[in-house]
Amino acid sequence: MELLTHYPWLFPAFAALFGLLIGSFLNVVIYRLPIMMERQWKADCAECFPEFSHTEDSQPFNLSVPRSRCPHCQHPISMWENIPIISWLLLKGRCRSCNAKISARYPAVELFTAIVTATVATVIPPSEWSVAVIFFSFALIALTFIDIDKMLLPDQITLPLMWTGILVALLGWGPVSLTESVIGAMAGYLSLWGLYWSFKLLTGKEGMGYGDFKLLAALGAWLGWQLLPFVVLLSSLVGAICGIIMLRIKSSDSQTPFSFGPYLALAGWISILWGEDILNWYLTSYLGL
Repeated sequence: MELLTHYPWLFPAFAALFGLLIGSFLNVVIYRLPIMMERQWKADCAECFPEFSHTEDSQPFNLSVPRSRCPHCQHPISMWENIPIISWLLLKGRCRSCNAKISARYPAVELFTAIVTATVATVIPPSEWSVAVIFFSFALIALTFIDIDKMLLPDQITLPLMWTGILVALLGWGPVSLTESVIGAMAGYLSLWGLYWSFKLLTGKEGMGYGDFKLLAALGAWLGWQLLPFVVLLSSLVGAICGIIMLRIKSSDSQTPFSFGPYLALAGWISILWGEDILNWYLTSYLGL
């Protein structure tokens, strides 16, 4: 801690490097977790309904097995080919074996994770709270890209995120008390749950998924109930603007579903870093409080 006090740039620098490494792992989570869930759903379905044939995959598939391979030629990716960003640049974005194009999203996620991590380390001084917020950010990044790809917010991430937020409050690491955290989790879930059923009773349609309820519950556990209105307002505003832009670009109609999780995640991340400052500025500048 004394070293970090004398050299304040060290913490963001180490955080950025750590973010690069975790970003590489998040790429694995983003790709593999939905496949793992689909396999589990098929197995559960076959167990409950034996009349439906289901061929169980003999090969194990999880976050560590099998080894990462090129999806085109199945070339195993060596350690030097898996260095965040650098390997993609050295390989010029192509597989060394078959020359197939490697998506630029992989280094983009790694770079984005490094930037997010460095930002947290710059805004929040070195402490248990800053480390907790860094891992909070990792979970939000994984949820964001999984929701973009599959319109899915896995319980495997949202529920541990919620309980971790309550644990952080219990340990007294952050500015949110245990009472505020528990009420925030309850209020986050019930607010969207009530909105969901109100919309469904009025229109007969589902306006959002249950994963959104759980994500807002997790955000409430980390932020406390006081910042939840700001999170909902900001995510709805950004989501509406981006939704209109995407509908225009794709020439889709208003019934086209889109992911709301990324906007909740963005609003939650902004709120945990600057939410109090933004609210204080608004109350002082516009309401004179």
